[in-house]
Amino acid sequence: MNELLLIAGITAIAGIGGTGLGGVIGALFRKDSSRTVSLLLSFASGVMLSIVCFDLVLDAIQPDNALSQTNIFIILICIALGVLVVYGLNYIIDRRTNCEVPHIDANHPETADALDELIHSDHLMVHMEKKDSKKSLFVAGIVMVCAIALHNVPEGMTIGASMASEGTVGAGSGMVLAVLIGLHNIPEGMSVAVPLISGGMRKFKAVLITASSGAPTVIGAIFGYWLGDLGPLSLAVSLSLASGAMLYVVFGEILPQAILMYRSKLPAFSVVFGMLVGLMIIYA
Repeated sequence: MNELLLIAGITAIAGIGGTGLGGVIGALFRKDSSRTVSLLLSFASGVMLSIVCFDLVLDAIQPDNALSQTNIFIILICIALGVLVVYGLNYIIDRRTNCEVPHIDANHPETADALDELIHSDHLMVHMEKKDSKKSLFVAGIVMVCAIALHNVPEGMTIGASMASEGTVGAGSGMVLAVLIGLHNIPEGMSVAVPLISGGMRKFKAVLITASSGAPTVIGAIFGYWLGDLGPLSLAVSLSLASGAMLYVVFGEILPQAILMYRSKLPAFSVVFGMLVGLMIIYA
């Protein structure tokens, strides 16, 4: 129980604290730098890729407390399942909202090229600008929360599963992931708060809503740790599911958006640099 509380506290700082800080920055300045956000997201993605590929997946194949390797097909199936689940839920949300916020055309790629599109805060803004009913605003808010949760839950699972594989809470790659995810959540929090405030919402309320959007990270971390703590096979499943979900978030969402936000070669170099830093964190 104490370990779960500690994990909840760490991921709350990363999830709620990170998005909340982003919300405060958005409330004070109401602007962001696409270049800075792109490079920050690319770097964090590189570090997360290293930890997923060179730490979590390897731990899934050969858990520390297991006498033999996990069947590789179980690993592959669970990674694929993690990818498909997050992709499928994202697809459902996109199908629901793209018709209300038409922006995919010949001049726009078929993916998000800005944070407000990625988390569907643009969808909420359209309803606020039209002064729609409270019910419509509530539904749009729920959609935005679900979109954010689809990114935050897998991020939390990687933290929890990583800590379960290490057998210690608050140290190692799990703690590094928590710090990185907290940094990654800052621009995400800005993208939530700015449109809410621009739509007329009070700054304090907008920051409070923004901070609460990071709560799913805690849920993911507790689930990842609980599943990984049941035994060697459950640990392998937890690590593989979390890895697959994170791989989709990185390759299917964060990196395409980062490259489209700042169209140059620098995001690619930032990813490589992040991967090198990740390797150093794991093996140094």
